Amino acid sequence: MSFTKTTEKDSLYNHLEKMEVSEILQHINTEDKTVPLAVEKALPQITALAKKASEVLKNGGRIFYMGAGTSGRLGIVDASECPPTFGVSHDTVIGLMAGGDSAIRKAVEFAEDDTKQGWKDLQKSNVSKKDLVIGIAASGTTPYVIGALETCNKNEIITGCITCNEGSPLAKTAQLPVVVVVGPEFVTGSSRMKAGTAQKLVLNMLSTTAMIQLGKVKGNKMVDMQLSNNKLVDRGTRMVMEALDIKEDEAEFLLKKHGSVRNAVKAYNERT
Repeated sequence: MSFTKTTEKDSLYNHLEKMEVSEILQHINTEDKTVPLAVEKALPQITALAKKASEVLKNGGRIFYMGAGTSGRLGIVDASECPPTFGVSHDTVIGLMAGGDSAIRKAVEFAEDDTKQGWKDLQKSNVSKKDLVIGIAASGTTPYVIGALETCNKNEIITGCITCNEGSPLAKTAQLPVVVVVGPEFVTGSSRMKAGTAQKLVLNMLSTTAMIQLGKVKGNKMVDMQLSNNKLVDRGTRMVMEALDIKEDEAEFLLKKHGSVRNAVKAYNERT
């Protein structure tokens, strides 16, 4: 059964090459403003997927993101930011991309058209029934992603997706689909624009919610963040100062000694 790819529909604007720079930017901004509203309409679906993601992590499972092109890169970005932000291991949230790591920077021709490679990539990480596999594809038709999710379903592995076309094959394949309909792009078919923004927003929501549910945030602070640069050490020091009402030098000493805000506060409280 055919469906309409609204992400491929003709732009609402024409003769872009004749526009002034300010006019181009204004129109892009106008279109971008519609994305959060489209995400809002998908909140019930996002909620269902976020609850499952939280449950999977609490039970010792992992989250896999799978995509191609922009969608694959967005998944890898979100996965790679979880360890430094929340202090989880690098195999808690894993990003996989058609064409492998080399495709992060340079497109690998026709890699996304292989219906079997996605499952092979998952097997390299020993995917299991404890895990959650989320396919990301603006079009909802990427064979690499759909093929992987179909095999996951056959193997009783929970599947979700993030797509921007209603009624797509991907949305019908995933057990927990998230469909954010953003409509035509400013540059016709350039789904790195509104569709990419929508996918990034949903990924932020999913991973942040799951990590909060996992206990990686206290109050509103990232108490398990990795101290990987001076900015984060400064931030962590302020957090310890605030939590314990102590001076900066003592807070910094505790933080560096114990490696995280959570551990520093815990050690101080146990000592006193």
